[in-house]
Amino acid sequence: MSIEDLESYEADLELQLEREYRDVYPMFRYVVETERRFYLCNEVETTIEHEAGRSMISLELRDAWVWDLYRQNRFVPVVRVITFKDVNIEQLPRDESLHLGDTGAVG
Repeated sequence: MSIEDLESYEADLELQLEREYRDVYPMFRYVVETERRFYLCNEVETTIEHEAGRSMISLELRDAWVWDLYRQNRFVPVVRVITFKDVNIEQLPRDESLHLGDTGAVG
């Protein structure tokens, strides 16, 4: 397998993942981004503990989808994440008329 073949294969995987993301996005209520992964989920529980001047963030995500090129099954019932880094949690709009990639422009 040449370098070009490998790059093409990874580009195809990325495109498939982006398409899957667009398909599943409306099924979820939250976007969760950590330093290592990106998730969609329907429930998120956050616990913050302070020890020796550091904050440890513990997340429990339920009914989740994981952005990962090489994962066979991206749908996961429960995900536990423990991190000392920043976490971004966003609640997604529930307006059914909004779609990923919509600019809102009227032509």
